[in-house]
Amino acid sequence: METQGTITVARALDLPALRRGLPEVVTGAELLDRPVRWVHAGEAPNIAALLKGGELLLTTGLGVGPRPAEQRAYLRRLAERGIAALVVELGPRFRTLPVAVVDAARSCGLPLVQLHREVPFVAVTEEIHTEIVNEHYALLRQADVVHRQGTEVLLRGGGVPEILRNFAEFAGNPVYLETPDGRLLYAAGPAGVAPGATDPLQAWEGLRARRADRRPPEPPAGSVLADVPGGGRGPGAVRARLTVLPVTAPLAPVHRIAAERTADLLAVVLLRARQEEELTARGRGDFLTDLAEGRVEPSDAPAQARVLGFRPSGDGPLLPMVMRLAEDPRPLSGGGAAGGVGAESWAELAHALREELASVGAPVLLGVRLPEARVPLLVGLRTAADRGAVAMRVAAALRAGVGRAWPDRPAGAHPPVVIAGLAAGWDGVGGELRHAAEAAHAAHGLADRDWYDVRSLDVDLLLWRLREHGDLAAFVDRVIGPLLAHDRDARPPLVPTLEVYLRHAGRKAETARALHLNRQTLYDRLARIARLLGTDLEDPQTVLALGVALQARRHVR
Repeated sequence: METQGTITVARALDLPALRRGLPEVVTGAELLDRPVRWVHAGEAPNIAALLKGGELLLTTGLGVGPRPAEQRAYLRRLAERGIAALVVELGPRFRTLPVAVVDAARSCGLPLVQLHREVPFVAVTEEIHTEIVNEHYALLRQADVVHRQGTEVLLRGGGVPEILRNFAEFAGNPVYLETPDGRLLYAAGPAGVAPGATDPLQAWEGLRARRADRRPPEPPAGSVLADVPGGGRGPGAVRARLTVLPVTAPLAPVHRIAAERTADLLAVVLLRARQEEELTARGRGDFLTDLAEGRVEPSDAPAQARVLGFRPSGDGPLLPMVMRLAEDPRPLSGGGAAGGVGAESWAELAHALREELASVGAPVLLGVRLPEARVPLLVGLRTAADRGAVAMRVAAALRAGVGRAWPDRPAGAHPPVVIAGLAAGWDGVGGELRHAAEAAHAAHGLADRDWYDVRSLDVDLLLWRLREHGDLAAFVDRVIGPLLAHDRDARPPLVPTLEVYLRHAGRKAETARALHLNRQTLYDRLARIARLLGTDLEDPQTVLALGVALQARRHVR
């Protein structure tokens, strides 16, 4: 098998210059896939001292020596130097190769080739060197493609996750970004891998599990590592390390070159303040989203969560929560995230949330999802009975973190929506995360609360899922359309009166007190509402339809 970015002994023997010499492989036919770094021709007995390894050595045998002991020593020194192969041209010095030469080459595991016809060594050297240079040039062009794609990602507003996913696609293997002390920042794998293939986080945990002291895992042989410069002071300072593991396929020299160029791109991105913190939160957000979308098996989730630093104590349930941010009121700063949230804003938010959540008193796995302007979390509970109290503390910490990170939010900005799902084990937590994320969208426009119980939003969630269907808008228009039309042109508006009336289950005295109206004024308004809609406000089915229509109105505006 030929190594990418170089040529092998077999390939060199197949080139026209050597083929004209009628090459015959005497020993080491199974070793012809050795890479050829360079070609050297020489006749000195001590030629091995002049070589560095990886050479294809051309000789007529003048330096091999006349005695068997000298011949064996000559071959042994070449093998110890690590040359790719020895090519001997038969002629005046050797009509046939001596038995000692053949035996020594075989015992040393050195490919030995004899040429039956004379060839100009300079032509062989020139042709093979040209081939090596061309191979390296092709290799550099492939690495340039990856570098160019990564640059385009940056110009489009992408960041570290997008660059790593692009590189993982090129390498066909999982890639990791870690701090110099071995803390995992982000993991990415190629898309479309075969079913049953190892998840990037599982591969990482497998490496760490080999170390009883839990020190940073040592990458296996064949891995590619590249330092990301920029941390501390001095030209040799390292801010992070990029690692590629040969999980799916072997890695080639082009992957090493591409990794070094990708590391340079990552250094540019990580120059932004607190990018490591934002990157860590994005990695956890991707994991939680994959868990919610069913791309992570529940049986694999605990191990992957441990890799990300989430280690709840005992066998207590997990509390999934989601915070949805309506917008970042400040201008974009260094990113193109959805909802107007810039990368630097997310870095500040991730830092503030982590510090605020430290006081919650429960283990928390915090993630961010830039595309949806969403913050998913998992919280470890001791018992299901702790759900309400813990949800309250987490919601307060989340809102405080938003206030710290974005202190200049205008007074009219929509507050963040915090949803608490139902406490569940790993088997059910993915579905609850997805349910909470959808409920966070459905809660948009509701009266502000510290946090919402996902169960209280079931009707809103159903209506939100129907928002794209024209039937929902037609339903709203059919049930309360005349009332909405009245409120556009007349005062006082009647919709608020109906909403308060329904909220108090048709109890008129309580409704009048809540609206600060005398009873007769309330009776007059309710009568006008009944006339406009042609309905009986005492009928239970009518009341149900009116309540649903008023809730659906938020989703069809």
